[in-house]
Amino acid sequence: MNLNQITIPSLNLEKSIPFYETLGLKLIVKALPDYARFECPDGNTTFSIHRTETLPEGPGISVYFECKNLDEHVANLKSKGIKIDQDPTDQSWLWREARLKDVDGNQLILFYGGDNRLNPPWRLTSK
Repeated sequence: MNLNQITIPSLNLEKSIPFYETLGLKLIVKALPDYARFECPDGNTTFSIHRTETLPEGPGISVYFECKNLDEHVANLKSKGIKIDQDPTDQSWLWREARLKDVDGNQLILFYGGDNRLNPPWRLTSK
Protein backbone atom coordinates (compact mmCIF):
# COMPACT_ATOMS: atom_id res chain seq x y z
CA MET A 1 0.00 0.00 0.00
CA ASN A 2 1.21 3.52 -0.78
CA LEU A 3 -0.37 6.83 0.19
CA ASN A 4 -0.21 8.93 -2.95
CA GLN A 5 -3.22 11.28 -2.95
CA ILE A 6 -4.68 13.68 -0.37
CA THR A 7 -7.81 15.80 -0.91
CA ILE A 8 -8.73 18.74 1.31
CA PRO A 9 -11.82 20.99 1.36
CA SER A 10 -12.03 24.51 -0.04
CA LEU A 11 -14.75 27.13 -0.18
CA ASN A 12 -13.31 28.78 -3.29
CA LEU A 13 -10.98 27.02 -5.71
CA GLU A 14 -10.35 30.25 -7.65
CA LYS A 15 -8.52 31.52 -4.53
CA SER A 16 -6.99 28.18 -3.53
CA ILE A 17 -5.41 27.27 -6.88
CA PRO A 18 -3.02 30.27 -7.05
CA PHE A 19 -2.05 29.73 -3.40
CA TYR A 20 -0.98 26.13 -4.02
CA GLU A 21 0.77 27.07 -7.26
CA THR A 22 2.75 29.65 -5.27
CA LEU A 23 3.72 26.90 -2.81
CA GLY A 24 5.27 25.07 -5.78
CA LEU A 25 2.65 22.50 -6.77
CA LYS A 26 1.87 22.00 -10.47
CA LEU A 27 -1.80 22.20 -11.48
CA ILE A 28 -2.70 19.13 -13.58
CA VAL A 29 -6.53 19.02 -13.34
CA LYS A 30 -8.77 22.10 -13.26
CA ALA A 31 -12.45 21.13 -13.09
CA LEU A 32 -13.93 24.37 -11.76
CA PRO A 33 -15.78 25.15 -9.68
CA ASP A 34 -15.55 21.83 -7.85
CA TYR A 35 -12.12 20.22 -8.14
CA ALA A 36 -8.44 20.76 -8.82
CA ARG A 37 -5.50 18.38 -8.64
CA PHE A 38 -1.82 19.17 -8.34
CA GLU A 39 1.36 17.22 -8.83
CA CYS A 40 4.04 17.61 -6.17
CA PRO A 41 7.40 18.78 -7.55
CA ASP A 42 9.24 15.72 -6.18
CA GLY A 43 8.08 12.11 -6.40
CA ASN A 44 4.72 11.14 -7.88
CA THR A 45 2.30 12.22 -5.14
CA THR A 46 -0.77 14.25 -6.02
CA PHE A 47 -2.73 16.70 -3.89
CA SER A 48 -6.21 17.97 -4.61
CA ILE A 49 -8.80 20.42 -3.38
CA HIS A 50 -12.53 19.82 -3.58
CA ARG A 51 -15.17 22.52 -3.23
CA THR A 52 -17.41 22.30 -0.21
CA GLU A 53 -20.15 24.53 1.13
CA THR A 54 -18.81 24.48 4.71
CA LEU A 55 -15.44 23.76 6.23
CA PRO A 56 -14.91 21.23 9.02
CA GLU A 57 -14.90 22.61 12.56
CA GLY A 58 -12.16 22.07 15.11
CA PRO A 59 -8.48 21.51 14.46
CA GLY A 60 -9.11 19.53 11.26
CA ILE A 61 -6.26 17.87 9.45
CA SER A 62 -2.62 18.78 9.01
CA VAL A 63 -0.92 18.28 5.64
CA TYR A 64 2.86 17.93 5.57
CA PHE A 65 4.97 18.78 2.53
CA GLU A 66 8.65 17.83 2.79
CA CYS A 67 11.16 20.35 1.43
CA LYS A 68 14.88 19.60 1.29
CA ASN A 69 15.80 23.31 1.32
CA LEU A 70 13.17 24.30 3.88
CA ASP A 71 14.60 27.62 5.06
CA GLU A 72 15.24 28.81 1.50
CA HIS A 73 11.77 27.68 0.38
CA VAL A 74 10.07 29.50 3.28
CA ALA A 75 12.07 32.70 2.59
CA ASN A 76 11.00 32.50 -1.06
CA LEU A 77 7.32 32.06 -0.09
CA LYS A 78 7.50 35.02 2.28
CA SER A 79 8.94 37.17 -0.52
CA LYS A 80 5.86 36.22 -2.58
CA GLY A 81 3.49 37.38 0.17
CA ILE A 82 2.66 34.00 1.75
CA LYS A 83 2.05 34.41 5.50
CA ILE A 84 4.09 31.97 7.58
CA ASP A 85 2.71 31.39 11.09
CA GLN A 86 5.86 29.67 12.40
CA ASP A 87 9.27 30.08 10.81
CA PRO A 88 11.40 26.96 10.37
CA THR A 89 12.02 25.53 13.82
CA ASP A 90 13.87 22.43 14.98
CA GLN A 91 11.45 20.03 16.68
CA SER A 92 12.08 17.43 19.41
CA TRP A 93 11.07 14.67 16.95
CA LEU A 94 14.14 15.64 14.85
CA TRP A 95 12.31 17.43 12.04
CA ARG A 96 12.58 21.08 11.08
CA GLU A 97 9.13 22.58 10.48
CA ALA A 98 7.44 25.77 9.33
CA ARG A 99 3.68 26.24 9.72
CA LEU A 100 1.12 28.15 7.70
CA LYS A 101 -2.54 28.01 6.74
CA ASP A 102 -4.03 27.97 3.28
CA VAL A 103 -6.80 30.38 2.21
CA ASP A 104 -9.43 28.11 3.85
CA GLY A 105 -7.56 27.77 7.15
CA ASN A 106 -6.28 24.23 6.51
CA GLN A 107 -3.07 23.62 8.51
CA LEU A 108 0.00 23.09 6.34
CA ILE A 109 3.41 22.13 7.60
CA LEU A 110 6.47 22.51 5.41
CA PHE A 111 9.19 20.35 6.90
CA TYR A 112 12.44 18.53 6.44
CA GLY A 113 12.74 15.22 8.26
CA GLY A 114 15.44 13.53 6.22
CA ASP A 115 16.24 10.02 7.37
CA ASN A 116 14.49 10.68 10.70
CA ARG A 117 11.09 10.66 8.97
CA LEU A 118 11.22 6.89 8.45
CA ASN A 119 14.06 5.96 10.78
CA PRO A 120 13.93 7.98 14.00
CA PRO A 121 16.12 6.70 16.86
CA TRP A 122 12.94 5.46 18.61
CA ARG A 123 11.65 3.49 15.62
CA LEU A 124 10.12 0.13 16.55
CA THR A 125 12.15 -2.86 15.47
CA SER A 126 10.74 -5.96 13.84
CA LYS A 127 10.38 -9.03 16.01
